[in-house]
Amino acid sequence: MPSSDRSHVHDPKVLRAIAHPVRNRILAELAAAGSSRAADIARELDIPANQASFHLRQLAKYGLVEEDPAAARDKRDRVWKVTEAADMDVDLTSVEEAPGGRAASAVLRRNKAAWGHHVVDRAYSSEREPGTRRSVSEYSVKLTKAEAEELGEEIDELVKRWADRARGRDASRRTYLVFSVIQPYPDSGQGEQP
Repeated sequence: MPSSDRSHVHDPKVLRAIAHPVRNRILAELAAAGSSRAADIARELDIPANQASFHLRQLAKYGLVEEDPAAARDKRDRVWKVTEAADMDVDLTSVEEAPGGRAASAVLRRNKAAWGHHVVDRAYSSEREPGTRRSVSEYSVKLTKAEAEELGEEIDELVKRWADRARGRDASRRTYLVFSVIQPYPDSGQGEQP
């Protein structure tokens, strides 16, 4: 979905909901696998089913997931799916202006920084699981702001086509993370390039 069509997060409470690592992983699993029961998610994340249920209810409270009755076996069977609201852009400027926004923004930034560090560490780890693939790509490209937005949308479209093609529960597949950042080339934070 083009970034202009995504929902924008302005509410610190929603930001706190998505900043939680387990909830973020649940959203990722639902996006990758499609509609799922709490037990499926618990098994995939190796957490207790009641913990998965709790986090699903919290995500539902903020409109990020909803029940999927069409996928349920009967009326007692609770199956969850992501909502369109889960495809979002986070507007930290607006969030930080709201009461409690600076604290929520700090939590998100801290958790995302830790997650990014973990992702890079795992990508460069010498420990390789048999039968899996890891790839790290880093490019420097001269772009205007509009071109950077277009590149981001093209990458999003490509990954979403693959996600749609592979969605579902198949024992031969596992959830892979595609981690992408498009931004002006950052300095090292110490006044010079690394």
